[in-house]
Amino acid sequence: MSPMRAKVCMLGTFAVGKTSLVQRFVKSLFSERYQTTIGVQIDKKELVLDGRALTIMLWDLYGEDEFQKLNESFLRGAHGCLFVADGTRAATLAATLELAQRFEAVVGDVPRLLLINKRDLVEQWELGDDELAKLAASGWDVLMTSAKTGANVEQAFERLGRAILARA
Repeated sequence: MSPMRAKVCMLGTFAVGKTSLVQRFVKSLFSERYQTTIGVQIDKKELVLDGRALTIMLWDLYGEDEFQKLNESFLRGAHGCLFVADGTRAATLAATLELAQRFEAVVGDVPRLLLINKRDLVEQWELGDDELAKLAASGWDVLMTSAKTGANVEQAFERLGRAILARA
């Protein structure tokens, strides 16, 4: 039986760590050098979750800012999404939640996870436990991740993969 293929989008504003999370997950690498994603970068990784094969096609989309708006055609056909905010910059959370609304308007209700990245810098975070509790109470599945240390990175992709397989 061939593995199910699933398109997964990585969405968030610029410099939240989307590309670093993908590189940590796909290649077990982390680079301190910031790399701006131009357009979309596609990677893939094969997983076996609970005895079922899944090929995740990761669409790492450029970070949205005031100069560059998300091309919604990149979202079509997505089976799931990892939304990424930077714990050290509270403004990225509001922007990411706005992106989530736009994503759902295009794609509909698919499995999603909110990653609050840069857990290794938690002493510099602008987001507190109250905000994280409100997110969880409003229905978000939230994980605190660190692309640098690898904390919760595999778990995030596996949790999303399981949710995608559960709907297949």
